[in-house]
Amino acid sequence: MHVIDSHTGGEPTRVILEGAPDLGTGSLAERARRLATEHEGFYRSVMLEPRGQPAMVGALLVEPADPTCVTGVIYFDVDAVLGMCGHGTIGLAVTLAHMGRIGLGHHRIETPAGVVTVELIDTNTVTVTNIESRRVHQGVSLEVPGYGSVTGDVAYGGNWFFIIDPSPIPVVPSNIRKLTELTIAVREASIAQGVGGENGEPIDHVILQEDAPDPAVHSRNFVLCPDDNYDRSPCGTGSSARLACLAADGRLDPGQEIVQQSVIGSSYRLSYQPGSTGGVIPSITGQAFVMAEASLLFHEGDPFQAGIEV
Repeated sequence: MHVIDSHTGGEPTRVILEGAPDLGTGSLAERARRLATEHEGFYRSVMLEPRGQPAMVGALLVEPADPTCVTGVIYFDVDAVLGMCGHGTIGLAVTLAHMGRIGLGHHRIETPAGVVTVELIDTNTVTVTNIESRRVHQGVSLEVPGYGSVTGDVAYGGNWFFIIDPSPIPVVPSNIRKLTELTIAVREASIAQGVGGENGEPIDHVILQEDAPDPAVHSRNFVLCPDDNYDRSPCGTGSSARLACLAADGRLDPGQEIVQQSVIGSSYRLSYQPGSTGGVIPSITGQAFVMAEASLLFHEGDPFQAGIEV
């Protein structure tokens, strides 16, 4: 299996160029469903240790259904096939440029959540114009075992988020374990209490927000992903959902740019324009760096061929 690895703000992306199962034809959403339901062993083997690493996201290149797109892509982590991935799209654009498949300028990429646009500004800097994002519920209270009542917003940015602002625990690296335990409990409580999207979609990510001490930074966040790892980047789809909340509250004007920082200090520049159905069209600018190009091998005699399950 031929792969290229990159990281965006510290969050790794593994682009799969060849060696993946045939997902057939149809929409990206249909092919993503096939990956999720028929090929779980494949995507977990790529993400799990010893081949993968915690927090890694896979990006499987497929033929786009929309001929105006340079590629189609299906994102996944060790526990879920994703609708969209912001940091992964930045990493994918930098990887495509590294391969000589795209140059500077604007390009369209098809995802299961819809078509997004990337602008390759330089070798490492990319702006992603995401799908329309929206807040679905404001001020929802959850009873979280061990923590009591917490209140947050439900918003969609390509994935489903429960966003708590301000965080009850300081968003600093020394608290990563505590932040992880809290956000896992919040996600479990949201699913148990039926809090999610308009059509019953479950929460797959949880965000804890707080103001940043640096006046040049708007805020910093901790983002829990479906695999129970935290996002090392500020999370592109999470930042999109966050922009929808800020816009709905009148706390950020269209075109106004802010800096969103992650718990480890990496950052995105964010802004939005009004969407056609009442949401926002997010703009996310970040940097990615290619780290490795490799062939993954799957020996039949390897006891951990399918990955380490613990």
